[in-house]
Amino acid sequence: MTSPTSEDLATQVRLLSGRDNWSTEAVEGHRPVVVADGPHGVRRPDADQLGIGSALPATCFPTASSLAASWDLDLIEQVGAALGRESRARDVDVLLGPGLNLKRHPAGGRNFEYFSEDPLLSGRMAAAMVRGLQSQGVGGCLKHFAVNNQEAGRMVVDVLVDDRTLRELYLTGFEIAVRESAPWTVMCAYNRVGGTYCSDHRWLLTDVLRDEWGFDGVVMSDWGAVNDRAAAVAAGLDLEMPTSGKAFDREVVAAVERGKLDAAAVERSVARLARLAERAESAVADGLAGADDAEAHHVLAGRAAAAGTVLLTNDGILPLASPGRLAVIGGFATRPRYQGAGSSQVTPTRLDTALDAFRDRLGDDTRVAFAPGYALDGSTTDTLVEAAVAAARDADVAVVFAGLPGAYESEGFDRDHLRLPDGHTRLVEAVVAVNPRTVVVLANGAPVELPWADRPAALVEGYLAGQAGGSAIVDVLLGHAEPGGRLAESFPVAAEDLPASAAFPGEPRQVRYLEGLHVGYRFHDTFAVPARFPFGHGGSYTTFAWSEVEVNGAGQRFTVSVTVTNTGERAGSEAVQVYVADVDATVHRPAQELRGFAKVHLAPGEAERVHVDLGPRAFAHWDVERRDWLVAAGTFEVRVAASSVDVRERVRIEVDGESEVPASPHRPEPLADEATFAAMFGREVPDADPVLPLHRNSTLDDLAATPLGRAVQPLLARAASRAMLGSLHEPDAATRRMFATILRESPLRSLVLFGQGRPSLAALDRVLRVLDLQPSRRRR
Repeated sequence: MTSPTSEDLATQVRLLSGRDNWSTEAVEGHRPVVVADGPHGVRRPDADQLGIGSALPATCFPTASSLAASWDLDLIEQVGAALGRESRARDVDVLLGPGLNLKRHPAGGRNFEYFSEDPLLSGRMAAAMVRGLQSQGVGGCLKHFAVNNQEAGRMVVDVLVDDRTLRELYLTGFEIAVRESAPWTVMCAYNRVGGTYCSDHRWLLTDVLRDEWGFDGVVMSDWGAVNDRAAAVAAGLDLEMPTSGKAFDREVVAAVERGKLDAAAVERSVARLARLAERAESAVADGLAGADDAEAHHVLAGRAAAAGTVLLTNDGILPLASPGRLAVIGGFATRPRYQGAGSSQVTPTRLDTALDAFRDRLGDDTRVAFAPGYALDGSTTDTLVEAAVAAARDADVAVVFAGLPGAYESEGFDRDHLRLPDGHTRLVEAVVAVNPRTVVVLANGAPVELPWADRPAALVEGYLAGQAGGSAIVDVLLGHAEPGGRLAESFPVAAEDLPASAAFPGEPRQVRYLEGLHVGYRFHDTFAVPARFPFGHGGSYTTFAWSEVEVNGAGQRFTVSVTVTNTGERAGSEAVQVYVADVDATVHRPAQELRGFAKVHLAPGEAERVHVDLGPRAFAHWDVERRDWLVAAGTFEVRVAASSVDVRERVRIEVDGESEVPASPHRPEPLADEATFAAMFGREVPDADPVLPLHRNSTLDDLAATPLGRAVQPLLARAASRAMLGSLHEPDAATRRMFATILRESPLRSLVLFGQGRPSLAALDRVLRVLDLQPSRRRR
C-alpha cells in the first residue's frame, strides 16, 4: 500500500470529524449522514444548535426506565420501529440511542435514560430497540461506551473498576446488544477507564468491541468527548462529533507524517464512514421513507406507558370502581413530569394530562375536584396543603400525583439524595391522614426513598411515562388498562444501605468501584438487606398460577419451562424471571443472577407454556487470570421467580465445565477496603490526579488553583458558554442547572472543540502555561 500524499491525507483526516453539530462530512461521493438526539423521541433541532431549545415536534415515548419495566421485548421493538419511522420522516439517519449504562447507584442523574441495574435485561432491551430502529433504515447508536455511571465529573473522571466487575456488569449489556442487534454505531463515553479516556481506549474500542464482539459499524464520540484525536483514531474512534472546526486535524496529520499513527487507521475509519452513508442511502432506496403517523404513535406511547406502570402496593382499592367523589391532588396532574431533562428532551406532538383524562373518562357521573398541593419546584405552603386536605376529606377517593421535579434529576448532575421534595412528602402524609382511601402515583425517573409506602391504599410507580402518560395512568387506575410493569431496578429503603454510596460519585477526578459486583439486587439478595421494593416486583389486577416447572438439557445448555395460567377474571401479563445460583461456587459470586426472562400476556383462564433458554454464559464467571469466561463444573440452582425475592420453584442441575477452578478470596463484606480493592484491581491503585499543573483537561473549576486563573475564570466561563450553547439562556431550571454544571466541569479543551477551533489547541496550551506560573497552595 502506498502512503497517501499530504493533500490526500489532509482530505481523509478532514472526513473524521463532523461537518456541523448534527451531520457528518460527505464521504466518497455519499451525502452527509444526519444524526439526532434520542432515545425516547426524535430531537431534531430546527437549527444547527446545541442548546435544548426548540426542536421539531415528535412523539415523546416513555423513557428507558419505564420501557424496561415492561419486560416486553416485542413492545420495545415496536417503539424502536416507530422511532425509526419518525426519524426517517425528519431526514434523520442515526438516532443517538439507546442508552444502556448500568444503574450503579439510584442517584445517577441520567438513570431515567438507562434501562436497568441488570446487564442482561439492559442488553436485551437495547437490542430490541435497535432492531426496531434499524428495521426502518435508521441506525441505532449504543451509548455511552463505557462505564459512564454518573454525571458528576463525567467529562474527566477516571473510573477504577476491577476486571471481573467490568466484564460481568458494565460491559455485558453492551456485548449483548452488539451481538443481538448489530447496531450501525456506538458512542464512546466522556470519562476515563483505568486512566485512559474512552475516546483513546484501544482495548475498549478495538480489542473488545470490534475484535471480540464483532462490531462492524462506526464508533463516534460523545459531543466534545475527544481527548487526543490522533490517539483516538489509533484506538478505533472513527468520528469526532460535533464539528470542532477541524481543530485536531493538524495534530492527526503530523502524527501520521511522524510515524506515530498508521495511515491505514485513517483509511479504515474513512471506509467505515462510507459504509454508514451507504446504509443510510440504501434505506431510502429501499423505500423506507418514514411515516409521521402522530395519532398511531401516540396510542403506542400510551400502551407502552401502561405496560411500564408498576403497581407497588394495592389493598384492593384499584382498579377504581365508581369513585363517586374524586379528589385529584398534585401539580403533576395538570403539568405532568413526563420526560427527563437534558439532551433527550423532546418537543411532544401533544400532551395528555391526568386531570383531563379523569374528567373525560368519568364524565358527569363523578365529581372531580382538583388541588395543586405544591409549586413547580416541589415546595408547598400551609395554604396549598390545607386546600388539598379539604378536597381529600370531602372525597370518596383521593389520588395524589407526586414525584421528582425536573430540577431534581437531569443529565449533567447527579441527585443529592433519594428523597422526594419535602413539599411532596408533606402533602402525601397530610392527605393520607384524612383519607385512608388514597392512591399515590409517582412520576420519577429512578428510585426514591418511600418511608411512608405502607400508608396509602395503593402506590403506583408511573415513571416518566411520555406524552401519553397522563391518560395511560388514568386508564390503569380505572382498570381500562392493566398495570403491566415489573421493576427493572431495586428501590432501597435508604441510600445509606447501598455499598456504592460509599464511593458515589467519588472524588472530582476519580471514582473507585469498591462495591464490585454488589450492585442492585445482587447486593440486596447476597447480604439479606431488604429493598423497599425488590427487583422484578409488581402487582396485577388478576392472579396467576405457575405450574409444571421443568429444566431440560445437559452439559451447559438447558431450557427452563413453566406453565403460567391466568386464574383471575381480567386479562393480564406476567414476567417470568429465571435466576441462577452457583451452589458449589469456589469463587465469590452474588447469591443469584438473572439469566433469562419472558413476558406472557394472558386472557382470563388462558394458560401458556413459557420457555427460557440458558446457555454457557448463564453459568459462567469472568476468570481474571485466563481473561476469559469460565464455567465451573458442579451443581447450580435454577430459580423460576416473579421477582428476585418471590421464587416460585427451585430446580438443581449438574453443569459440565472446568473441574479445577482456583478459589478466590471470599468477600464477606459488601464493600471492599483499600487492601481488598487493590487485590481485586490487580495492579497499583493510582492516586487521583493533582489539579496542578494546568493542562488541556483541567476544568474551569480547576483554574481557581492559581491567582491568574481565578481572575480569568469568569471570562473563560462566558466564552465557553457562548461556544457550547450559543447563548446563556435556557428554557427551564433543570436545563440551566445542567449547563451550568457542565461548564464548570468541562475540560478546557472544550473551549477549542465547541468554539470550532477558536482559539486553537496551540493557543490554549500557551495560555495554560501562563496561568500556571503563579500557583497558590490550593490543591485538591
